[in-house]
Formats: sequence, C-alpha cells, structure tokens
Amino acid sequence: MQATAATYLDDLNPEQRRAVEHGGAFAAPGRPLLIIAGAGSGKTNTLAHRVAHLLVNGADPRRILLMTFSRRAASEMSRRVERIARKVLAGKAEAITAALTWAGTFHGLGARMLREHAERVGLDPVFTIHDREDSADLMNLVRHERGLSNTQRRFPTKGTCLAIYSRCINADMPLDEALVRHFPWCAEWAAELKGLFAAYVEAKQANAVLDYDDLLLYWAQMMADETIAREIGDRFDHVLVDEYQDTNRLQSQILLGLKPDGAGLTVVGDDAQSIYAFRAATVRNILEFPDQFSPRADIITLDRNYRSTQPILSAANGVIGLARERFTKNLWTDRVASRKPQLVTVRDETDQARYIVEQVLAKREEGIVLKQQAVLFRTSSHSGPLEFELTRRNIPFVKFGGLKFLDAAHVKDVLALLRFVENPRDRIAGFRVLHLIPGIGPASAQRLLDAVSDGADPIARLSAQPAPARAGDDWTAFVRTLEQLRLSEWPADLERIRLWYQPHLERVHEDAEVRTADLLQLEQIASGYPSRERFLTELTLDPPDATSDQAGVPLLDEDYLILSTIHSAKGMEWNSVHVLNVVDGCMPSDLGAGTSAELEEERRLLYVAMTRAKDDLHLLVPQRFFVHGQPVRGDRHVYASRTRFIPEALVPLFERTNWPKVQPGTAYASQGPRIDLGARMRERWR
Repeated sequence: MQATAATYLDDLNPEQRRAVEHGGAFAAPGRPLLIIAGAGSGKTNTLAHRVAHLLVNGADPRRILLMTFSRRAASEMSRRVERIARKVLAGKAEAITAALTWAGTFHGLGARMLREHAERVGLDPVFTIHDREDSADLMNLVRHERGLSNTQRRFPTKGTCLAIYSRCINADMPLDEALVRHFPWCAEWAAELKGLFAAYVEAKQANAVLDYDDLLLYWAQMMADETIAREIGDRFDHVLVDEYQDTNRLQSQILLGLKPDGAGLTVVGDDAQSIYAFRAATVRNILEFPDQFSPRADIITLDRNYRSTQPILSAANGVIGLARERFTKNLWTDRVASRKPQLVTVRDETDQARYIVEQVLAKREEGIVLKQQAVLFRTSSHSGPLEFELTRRNIPFVKFGGLKFLDAAHVKDVLALLRFVENPRDRIAGFRVLHLIPGIGPASAQRLLDAVSDGADPIARLSAQPAPARAGDDWTAFVRTLEQLRLSEWPADLERIRLWYQPHLERVHEDAEVRTADLLQLEQIASGYPSRERFLTELTLDPPDATSDQAGVPLLDEDYLILSTIHSAKGMEWNSVHVLNVVDGCMPSDLGAGTSAELEEERRLLYVAMTRAKDDLHLLVPQRFFVHGQPVRGDRHVYASRTRFIPEALVPLFERTNWPKVQPGTAYASQGPRIDLGARMRERWR
C-alpha cells in the first residue's frame, strides 16, 4: 500500500509535495497552513492532491469542508481528487469522494448551514434567496415607500443604495466610513440611508427572503455564538479554502469561528492576485493569516511556474516586485525563450486595434488558433474600437464579463413564478409574476399581494380571490398553474411553468423562439438538481453564463478570439495575450488611483494580466486618446504616458517597438504623403 501510495505524489515538485504532506501521514488535524501559490504554479493540482492525500490516509470525507469560489470549481476539484485517489484506493475511490459532500462556495455552504439551523437562529426554513436584481427591486420598493424617490435633490438610485449596503456588510464597515471612503457623493444622505437599510432588513424578514450578502452575514453572526460555532467546527477535521486572497472580512470571521486555533485549517492563495476589492475582498486576510494563530501558521510557497516563459515571468516579477507589501516570491520556470514580452507604442486606439488584428492573424497562420489568443483590458468599454475592427475584418470573437444567464428577462420571469410558489411571501417574485398577466397593473398587484400576505395558506387565498376585471382567461390559467405547482413534481414544474408562460413570452418579446430555447436549456439544467429548493438556491448563487454573452457569433469552424476584462480572465491562460491601454488613466484607472491601497490593487491587475500569457505577451501603449462626444471628424484628444507600473528601470525586461514601423524615407501609410522637411533644410545650405 505504501509503495503504491508513493506513486501518486511522484509528479509533484518538492514544494508541492511539502504542502500536500503537511501534518504527517495519519490525516490528523495539524497546524494551520498557508500555501502561497504563484500564478501558474499548479495551485489546483496541489490542493486536489492534498485532499486526496487526506482521504488515502484515512480521513473521513464527511468531515472535510472544502470551500471554493464557484460551484464548478468545487465539482472540478472533486473530479481531480477522485482521479488521484483511484491510483491508490482503486474501486473505493468513487464511493469515498462521493461522500465529500461539504464542497462548494462560501455562499452555497452558508445557505446549507442556515437551512440546517434556521429555527435555532430565528429564520423561516423555507426562506428564498434574492439575486442582485431582485434585491435592488426590493430596495427600490422600500425606497419608494419611505418617500425617498420624491426628494427635491436626487436620492441615490436603487443600485447605488444596494452597493452601499453590500459594502457595509461584506467589509464589516460602519455606514459613515463606507460613505466617506467609497461613496462620498452620497454622504449627505447618511441618515436617510440608515433608515432605508433598516426598513430593507425588515422587508426581507417579512418576506422570508435573504439576499446574497445575508448568506455570509447570518453565517458569521451564527458563528459568533460559541455553542453553535463549536458544534459546527467539531463536525470538520479539515477545512480547506481556495483563492483566500479574494475573501472579505465576513468570510475571514466565518473561518476563524470554525477553527479558532487553526487546527486542520489550510488556505491557498496569492496576495499578488488579489484584485476584487470592488467586491469588498481584502488582501489583508491573506497577509495577516500567519499571525492570527498561536503557534503561527506554517507557510509554503509555490514559485515554480508551469505556464509562462522565463522572459514573461521576469517582467511580471519586476512589476509586482515594486509592490509596497507582499509575500516575497519570484516565479521561475524551466521554459526558456529568447523573446521578451513586447512593449508596443502606437499612435491611438485605432492603430492599437489594427496592430492586434495583424498580430492575431499572423499567429493564426503560424498554427495558433484564435481560441488560444486573448485580448485583455481593464474595463469593458476599452475594447470598443477593437470590436469594431474585428467585425470589419470578419474575425469572430467572444467577450467575457457581460450579462449572466439569469439576468435575461424571460428567465427571470420563469424563475419568479417558481420562487413565488416556493415562498408565497416573496413579494418581489409575486409582483413580477402578476405583472405578466394582462389587465393587472401595479395597483392591482399590490392589492392582491396585500390580501394574501398574512394568510396561513397564501396560494389558496390568492386562488380564491375574484378575477381582476380585465384579466379574464389569463387569470384562470394562472390560478390553475399555481394549484398544480403546489404539489411539486420536480423537475416537471419548470415545463409546466414554461407552457403557462409561452403565450406571455410571445406577446412581450419579438424573438420568442430564441428565448424559448433558453427556457428549454433551463429545464435541462434543472434536471440535474434533486429538488426545487436546491435548484433555486444553487442557480441564484452560481448562475451559468448565457450564450448571449458572446459579443460576436463564432463561425462554423467554432474558432474565435477571446476578449475579456482582466477580472474575468483570472485563472485562465492563453498562448498569446495582448493587453490594451497600458497607460496611466487606464491602468491604473483614474478611478482606481485614489489611495495607496487602490493603487496597489491596480498594480496587481497588471500582474494578473501579464501572467495569463504562455509564450507571447504584448502590452499596448497608445499615445493619444480622442475625446468622446465631439463632432464627427473632430480632432480633440488627450495624450497618455506609459503606466507608472513599468518605470524606466523595468523597461530592459521588455522589447520596445513602435507600430506601424516606418522605414527611413517612407511615409506613414495611414497619414498619406509626407514632406521631408529635414532634407529641405539640408539642401538649403548646400
């Protein structure tokens, strides 16, 4: 057994193996461990091997808590663990990993914990979960009820109000501080916002709903109770957390509540890739982790990179090496190459787009398919001129960082009815559904929901209500569907809802056929879930991407260029990467250079972008940007300078080029004929 066991660790490098075997060979909870995993260093593989190693050595899979940042990541981790364990445990591996049931996201696991302990903490066990849009709608309803939509001076919109509330919750920050630091233009409304948020909380409780932030807030508050915290913590011998650099204060509190002494706790992350402060993530969690325990946590650094060439890594190390505070690590690799990353100066965004298209097509001719090439940018709007040029040149592309599947109106309509049947006190869901019925306006919908809100059986009371005057047969069909859905037949419920919704879909949307295909896809997704409640919870917390995210339709060969924000590109890799607008004002963003902490995050963004490239990296530096909003043919522009994150001392790590290249005595093709004034001046004195 031991000889066989040794083989499944043979592919790991020495640092990875130390991380995997930390704590000894008997799967007993050991000292807290921080694994600093540099970009491309095999982080996922190392974490999967650590989980498998625990199982191989006798750890109970039911007593392992594995937290990732997406449900798909948790599923992929479980598959990897099974493949690794199969080398040692043979036929037992599948059964053992199937018992690894506590693997998922912080929010998903929090929802499970809260359902288990709902009655102990005063929650309705059938609570439903609002996504961001539903939360904003409820915030807006409360905002209107409090008269804040009729103020003489413009009160913050529902989206801004929700963003302020969310920042306070996730950063564990007082309202006044959040306003001063992140929303100074709203500071005059502090008293009104405080009252609004109090009313919003009461509305959620009255509707038996939790929003996305509540899943962490309630869990953290629950862990503040010593009895419950000890009970939950004792259920798990090992707690492993991926992407720890992207956690917020609440998630850190939850983790410390689970394992206050750090025994059996492993966190994996890279401080140099902490780029989600806009979601209230804080790099302080990972920087301060070692000192939160006594004895101090062990630290193992993975600095061997398996992705990029050494010249790319040298340039990336140079950029992050100027950070004010970090865990010291310099990525290295065996992948030698002679070509340095390109630092390309172009005249403007138009030339930037033309340069990228030229390079992308040249790479394609060399055999690098479009899917293995990516263009990254700080902000989604930066790609506009490039998208125009790609469309003009008939180059297919897909853009990431857009709308999610659940944001589509027709999908939200269907899910609203499903959520209303699951929890009839969810007024936002009920309001949306009733609005679909012709003849029912806001006032009628409000009266119907008021009439059933305090009943023991709200759906029965709603069915018994007289049909609204102008609703007619549509009301009858709605009531009949409600009665059928009360007796859940999962997943047939979604088909029943789709059939009811079809005439409304055709009435409201011109492209009903395309949207129907989305609903059929939703039914297919639903078939993979054991219950209606589980489906609603998981889909809200981890929505799939929509095909409508694609900003260019792929051609028949299904090859297309990748366009992505840097935030959406984290964790990805491509053979060739172009980074747009590597200039001050764009990187760092004008809005991201207010404080030193914000400036350091902007530096990390550039580092993340650079470390996505395997073989070929181009950083584009446009010299001027045309001012938007001027008349056609206008020439108002501003000049930009290379990003401050690449000072002159780092330039030797790059190959500097100008584009288009101009041979001596030739003219810029895009500028037409040029007079050689130098020659004229010389000729004058001959």
